[in-house]
Amino acid sequence: MPNFVHLHVHSEFSLLDGANRIKDLPVRAKELGMDSIAITDHGVMFGVIDFYKACKANGVKPIIGCEVYVAPRTRFDKEPNIDNKYYHLILLAKNNEGYKNLSKLVSLGFVDGYYYKPRIDKEILEKYHEGLICCSACLGGEVAQNLLHDNLEKAEEVALWHKNLFGDDYYLEVQANTLREQIIVNQKLVQLSRKLGIKLVATNDAHYLKKEDSYNHEVLLCIQTGKRMTDEDRMKFETDDFYVKSPEEMSEYFKNIPEAIENTVEIANKCNVDFEFGHTILPNYDVPEEFETHFDYLKKLCDDGIKIKYAENVTKEILDRAEYELSVIKKMGYVDYFLIVWDYINYAKSQGIPVGPGRGSGAGSIVAYAIGITDIDPIKYSLIFERFLNPERISMPDFDVDFCYERRQEVIDYVGRKYGQDHVSQIITFGTMSARMVIRDVGRALDIPYAETDKLAKMIPNELHITIKKALEQNRELSELYENDPEINKLLEIAIGLEGLPRQASTHACGIVITKEPVDTYVPLYVRDGLISTQFIMTTLEELGLLKMDFLGLRTLTVIQDTINLVKQNRGIDVVFDREMNDPKVYKLWQNGDSMGIFQFESQGMTNFMKELKPDCLEDIIAGVSLYRPGPMDQIPRYIANKQDPEHAVYTHPALKPILEVTYGCMVYQEQVMQIVRDLAGYSLGRADLVRRAMGKKKLDVMAKEREYFIHGQTDENGNVIIPGCIRNGIDEKSANTIFDEMAEFAKYAFNKSHAAAYAVVSYRTAYLKAYYKEEFMAATLNSFLGNLDKVPLYIDECRKMGIQILKPDINKSFTRFTVDEGKIRFGLGSIKNVGTAVVDAIVKNREENGRFKDFSDFCERMQGESVNKKCIESLIKAGAFDEFEQTRSTLMASFEDILDSIADTNKKSFKGQVTMFDLAFGGTDNIEKTENDNSNNNVENQLEKMKYKYTTLKEYTEKELLSMEKEMLGLYISGHPLEQFRNQIVLKTNIDTLKIKQLQETENHIIDDVPKYRDGQTVRFAGIINNVKKKYTKTNKIMAFVTVEDLFGQCEIIVFENCYQMCTDILIDESIVLVEGRLSIREDEDLKIVANKIIPFTVDDKTENTNSNLLGNEVECSIVKNGILKDLGVKSIKINITNLNNEQKEKLRGAIRFFAGDRNNCRIDIQNNDRIDSAGGVLMNEEIFKEFIKIVGKENVIK
Repeated sequence: MPNFVHLHVHSEFSLLDGANRIKDLPVRAKELGMDSIAITDHGVMFGVIDFYKACKANGVKPIIGCEVYVAPRTRFDKEPNIDNKYYHLILLAKNNEGYKNLSKLVSLGFVDGYYYKPRIDKEILEKYHEGLICCSACLGGEVAQNLLHDNLEKAEEVALWHKNLFGDDYYLEVQANTLREQIIVNQKLVQLSRKLGIKLVATNDAHYLKKEDSYNHEVLLCIQTGKRMTDEDRMKFETDDFYVKSPEEMSEYFKNIPEAIENTVEIANKCNVDFEFGHTILPNYDVPEEFETHFDYLKKLCDDGIKIKYAENVTKEILDRAEYELSVIKKMGYVDYFLIVWDYINYAKSQGIPVGPGRGSGAGSIVAYAIGITDIDPIKYSLIFERFLNPERISMPDFDVDFCYERRQEVIDYVGRKYGQDHVSQIITFGTMSARMVIRDVGRALDIPYAETDKLAKMIPNELHITIKKALEQNRELSELYENDPEINKLLEIAIGLEGLPRQASTHACGIVITKEPVDTYVPLYVRDGLISTQFIMTTLEELGLLKMDFLGLRTLTVIQDTINLVKQNRGIDVVFDREMNDPKVYKLWQNGDSMGIFQFESQGMTNFMKELKPDCLEDIIAGVSLYRPGPMDQIPRYIANKQDPEHAVYTHPALKPILEVTYGCMVYQEQVMQIVRDLAGYSLGRADLVRRAMGKKKLDVMAKEREYFIHGQTDENGNVIIPGCIRNGIDEKSANTIFDEMAEFAKYAFNKSHAAAYAVVSYRTAYLKAYYKEEFMAATLNSFLGNLDKVPLYIDECRKMGIQILKPDINKSFTRFTVDEGKIRFGLGSIKNVGTAVVDAIVKNREENGRFKDFSDFCERMQGESVNKKCIESLIKAGAFDEFEQTRSTLMASFEDILDSIADTNKKSFKGQVTMFDLAFGGTDNIEKTENDNSNNNVENQLEKMKYKYTTLKEYTEKELLSMEKEMLGLYISGHPLEQFRNQIVLKTNIDTLKIKQLQETENHIIDDVPKYRDGQTVRFAGIINNVKKKYTKTNKIMAFVTVEDLFGQCEIIVFENCYQMCTDILIDESIVLVEGRLSIREDEDLKIVANKIIPFTVDDKTENTNSNLLGNEVECSIVKNGILKDLGVKSIKINITNLNNEQKEKLRGAIRFFAGDRNNCRIDIQNNDRIDSAGGVLMNEEIFKEFIKIVGKENVIK
């Protein structure tokens, strides 16, 4: 077998161009008898570390390279039609110096040279060529391009330039494909090689693995370019030769120039790059000079912090825990890590930037608590250090830190200044083609109608890590289509071939890497939208030992700080949270279901859970955060029952009670698993953490061994006990087995208590502020969502429920954002359309310096010459900002332009001069009316003021017109809502609203508040006011419309096709109140919409209004017996009040609704929970079914 090595290979990280999966390349190379293979992606090095590891795992030598783009002039030249052309060049790293230089070149291609592509130039190629092998590349190479255009002299010049730079490490590249141009270039390259004495090398520019993959690759190119396979002008490779060919195929093709084959092995032998994993590379942190070591400084910070945090309550347990943690931190080499994190958190706090109390397992460290990295006491809440830093498992610790989302960048900037901007970078992440996405992508490329591919995509279960192959096993309908429909079979086969390939690169939302040397010394850089990031993902950076930090922006921290500031401003009170976090008034909010705005507890399901749980301590809140997730959710009924009756909590063995008593006998946390393993079987906490991890990852072989150790213990070869085991500790084998099974089952879903505890602190603080300073808290919450028309209406509605009045903007009282004004919330001027921050700042400044604006003309005079123009003033009028003055909005709208023009004229000459002329004409100021005993000039001035400007007095607009103006200027209704008067009728006539739609989009399984599932295509009824109508014509020249309809909670897009459009065209106008009947359109890649079947004006039905509160009594029950069907009585819906039902009743009711639901439902079921009413679908109601409902919930809870 001839020896050959592929040196020009594109992996999946030549995004939407290369189709070679990295994991498959070394396997295929080995199958074909090759012991080495290269990676040379287009302009990037995204996949080199994964490629390196895959090759090493398969016993294949990895060759690290890149196909770079070279600018025709310099990398800084970016002139259209000249510099958008570029050449290709293959660079391969001979050694680690070559890898660093390649990384530098690729980085500069993005940072300096990006213009359509990341481009280098000859200047930096000369500077960073050491340790690199260079090949002339494909037909896109500069040598090949000149040969193609018969520019032989230029080709020679280019080849010699590279030869002079790289010496014997420069090769002319011939390729084994049957393109006509390639055949011509190959012949000329052979001639050039012999003439100039430059070696040849054979490659194949492999973009896919096997010949039969060429069609899939063509589809991939269509996905990249947005084309269809039927498009004649689509990008495509003209042959199917671009695969990983065997050495025999390559040798046969180049049998006349065997040295080109041999030189591939020569190059492979030259390339020896090695990466070191697991060795931590921390940046330099400078400690004050008076400390001899970095550890001494950390210990001083810790000792001082413990005195402050625990004051007089410092115990031996606390001191021992701190000493132990410090010894582990020192031994594992993470002293500087703690200091670096402490430093930037300390900076943030010193600058008044809100910092979270912690997140993740780091909250389990008492050292972190003492020095202020975290704010929750790990001793008090039984948090375990080894869950964060395990001396028996060497891995980088990981402090994730939340900052105020508005000021997070300030902390990142500080880190950049401290360590050097070139030592700090953001981190890349990749989006991949998921199962549903790839089906849609492939369907689009194959020109299959969207409706068909969308239907197919929705057959894929909405599960984590689902694949098309798994879906075929789970979904019989999908499997049958795959087996029996050739078109679908083809689509799915291609989709399977492309599934999981990376689709696009983006920037990680919060990841930052900090390095000892400049970042591009270790990793190539990438630029997207002006942001520099690494080309390696977060986990790869950690493997290379680089320091990765998560700087997260948390909106809630901003809300908390803004609330504190507003309280200080309004009440003069410095907010101090109760240290013990046990205030009954705060827990009352959860108990009453008043959790809107409370961090982590806003969803309806979580609200209901808390109402049933009746939490009264932080441990309940911590458990709530942990339990309300798939898996642990099954424990919720048991947790609630045991809390309400702790004496009946069942423990498999009494030894579990001290560990599980805090969660009423339920396993909730990962830390509890660790404690059980330690306390019952005698494990160290480090070893216990390893067992927990093995259980969580279902490592069956490890678990089998650990079960034996857990029950019977472990001894060494000399009989010394390493692990005592349960039996030695007095626990019987049967109980020990049961406990291990329970832990193994639970560990799959167990939550990190340290993380839950830290977030529970944030939750408690938001609840505390809502309980004691509700106006300031809601104002701060509204400010955090300014401009978000989905969220603001929800919180405004919540304010109304809380009895907090929302006031219109006021020119004398409003500031930029929402503020609190005498117990009411005042809208900010900055939210008004056409009124920018600079305008508001000018208004506020003038107000502070010169006092309140006396009237409209006073405002116009004082703000003349500022940035307040006519458009801005018109917007202020429409928004109601001048409503406190005597003129109506209609009067101001008719007069403001004339008044502004008059003011502009007075700037040309003094107004007093004009009065003098007036006086001359009418005999002085004696004609001006004076009041009795008025010895001052005040009355004269007032009348002069009236004479100065002339208002066109008009009758005020109607309420509807005023509300419409507010909506236009503010994006929502403030003084009222056009639908408010119809609120009850809307509830009765519809089965979905935007509140449910928002919850539906946020809920994976599309289940809301325990009512039946909303499905794609389900018929719904929706009512609201039309905000916007966009008409368009389809390709078949049919008219359709996209109608935005707003209800009391937000807005929804309604799609209206031609048939429906023709029937309702007269009412599709702005501000029409309509009732829409249609079907849900649920697509994962876009917001939920409703496709209209019918749109009619919304009308008030007096009969419907009256039925809202009639209780079904004996008369109705007799009528039911007589007539059999509720429909016959004119009863179209019933409402069931579940507010006071117990869990068992609710479960039975759910089952009954689902069991009796039918395709031809005649009676709608609405569920009332306190003040909230939701639709639960429909039931084919008759006498027997109705009696069944009465039996379950009681007659008093059924309302006609």
